[in-house]
Amino acid sequence: MPKQHASPYWRHRCLALSLLVLQTLTPPLTWAAESLEAPPPPLTLEGDVMVPNIEPLPKAASESRKGGESEEIPLGDQAELVEPAIPVPSVIHSPPEPLAPPPLEALTIMLDWYPSLHHAALILAASNGLPQREGLELEIRTPADPGAPLRLLDARLIDLALTHQLQLHLQVDRGKAPLRVATLVDTPLTGVVTRESAGVEGPEGFAGLSLGHATDVARDILLPALIEPHGISTDEVQLVETGFALATAMTEQTLDGLVTPLRLTLPRQLANRGVANRLLKVEEYGIPHHDGLILVAHRDQFPRLREPINELLDILRETTLWIIEHPNAAWEALIEQEPTLDTSANRASWNANLLRMSAQPAALDSRRYRRVEAYLHENGLIDTISPLEKLAVDPGAQ
Repeated sequence: MPKQHASPYWRHRCLALSLLVLQTLTPPLTWAAESLEAPPPPLTLEGDVMVPNIEPLPKAASESRKGGESEEIPLGDQAELVEPAIPVPSVIHSPPEPLAPPPLEALTIMLDWYPSLHHAALILAASNGLPQREGLELEIRTPADPGAPLRLLDARLIDLALTHQLQLHLQVDRGKAPLRVATLVDTPLTGVVTRESAGVEGPEGFAGLSLGHATDVARDILLPALIEPHGISTDEVQLVETGFALATAMTEQTLDGLVTPLRLTLPRQLANRGVANRLLKVEEYGIPHHDGLILVAHRDQFPRLREPINELLDILRETTLWIIEHPNAAWEALIEQEPTLDTSANRASWNANLLRMSAQPAALDSRRYRRVEAYLHENGLIDTISPLEKLAVDPGAQ
């Protein structure tokens, strides 16, 4: 059967239908294209930005040539190709410089005598590192003679001095300005040492004797207080100035006895030199109990020195407690600092000295100072009664 071809009529209808479909799809596509917005312009810094001009590093001499072949460049040519690189800014971190320690505040302290066991707390405190921890530097000086400490203190050439309570009362009565700020030994250290051959039983037997002494308080306070109650005047006793050489004066001179602030050690020293002796304790013959070793400042200088003095007293307290708790180690440390103290007399007296050390150096027994002042005035040994604030203070109490 012969194949029939589509009529022209149907071909036109199909073409018209195709155009109609195309027109229907075109508006959505056009709307979608028009709805797309252009991307926003790139952000700018609105200013000038300086970028370091860093050139690239030179290529290595072994870089591949075209075609994959490598060429070996002589060392001399390599040196010519390498150019110095432009330094790149950088931050270097290093530890800060150590801060310099603050300057130490110096305190000049003069002993009352050549170094002895009574000074143990002060000697060890100056060498155990505690002053530096508290910002202090302690300079300890030995006097040229027994009267030097209070003379230099009165001239304000030193900050502090060691002396005895009876000496303090005498100096204040004479118009001087020592002020007690601490106590290192709170029991009497003074005594009268006589030859056994003199046969002296007490102060009532002093008439006609020759007695050596080192300080004016022995001459002007102690001796009159001991003998005058027995009807003996000072003219009936021959007094000899000995200075520091008490033991030598006793062995080399024809002295019958010594008024000494070293009653713990001097009798044994004399015994070791073959001098039999007897010790009379002054508090057993009417003289009130008093502090045997005190630290004094100039009254006018005290306000300026109050803070370092308080720091020093804390150091002395810690050192004293350590000495009492560790007597053997303390003895070894003491003779290391002061080898001259390593004698048989000092070794034998060490434990007795520990019992007399004040564990609370700043503590002030105000009744004791008033009682001694009244005693001296009643017996005509001082002219006027000074108020307590002119004699002694507790630096930490005000």
